[in-house]
Amino acid sequence: MTTRAMDAITQRLAPSAAPLVPQELLRARDSVAAALAALREVADESLEQTWEWHDGKLDVRYGMYRVYELLEDARASVRPMLAGAGAAESPARPLVAAASVARWDLHGLLAGLGEADLDRDPGNSEWTVRQTLAHIVGGQRGYAWYTAWWLSQPDAPADFPTSVPDDAIDLPEEEVEGEGTLADIRRRFDEIVDLSVTAYADLGDTELAARARWSGVPVDVRFRLVRWGSHIREHTIQVEKTLGYVGRQLTEVDRLLRLIAAAYGRLEEDLFPAPSSAPRYAEALALAESAAAEAETVARSVVQAASH
Repeated sequence: MTTRAMDAITQRLAPSAAPLVPQELLRARDSVAAALAALREVADESLEQTWEWHDGKLDVRYGMYRVYELLEDARASVRPMLAGAGAAESPARPLVAAASVARWDLHGLLAGLGEADLDRDPGNSEWTVRQTLAHIVGGQRGYAWYTAWWLSQPDAPADFPTSVPDDAIDLPEEEVEGEGTLADIRRRFDEIVDLSVTAYADLGDTELAARARWSGVPVDVRFRLVRWGSHIREHTIQVEKTLGYVGRQLTEVDRLLRLIAAAYGRLEEDLFPAPSSAPRYAEALALAESAAAEAETVARSVVQAASH
């Protein structure tokens, strides 16, 4: 997609590069995605159905909160395992890792939607959900690829470029980022976020202070990384507004799905990209994978209870 290889970071951002996501986290993500997909079938009217847990008779609503609690509890257990890693980690790692929370909050909002929700016209020249998601994906790709270009300009003259030259980077058309099913778009989004996080996690203070621009405004690379999560959240709010415009009101179950996804995002924030000098990192990954698998198991039992 890029028209030229400008530096090592650009090479790492090439679409053919494999994101370095630990297998344990990939399996954890699959478990959380399966839990959300199962729970989205629960109707609000079923939330007071009986759900049995630890020999007690509770309700389906609490069962969904139990899924949330498992992921929150896992984060609380993981953090001591990573104690001491923060002092040695690169200054960029927490900046790019924060995008995981925003990413999963968006996944949580989308978890309850169907294909029909993508193209409903909100009127007044507002974007559809599909158009907004295409912009989110394209925006993340642009933040990653254009930042690579700014990093390739350490010896730029005093009259610093006002923008990235048109012939330097060939981004896909934004509408292409929104093609396919909702699952296709979400997968594309994960791929570019994973690739971005992997590529920029090791930047040091010198790279973060490198000159750059954003919307024509002089900034540094640090700003551009911080903007990732902010941009995702900005347009997550836009998706919420669009759903209101088209009359797709969020149900209680929709809101619970979002809580669960956000809890997983906070857990992943601590684990991806890998924190430096964390001797118990493998143990922490295993715990996260186990907690996500248990969350999926509980979710399926909740769905079964809701169907009775």
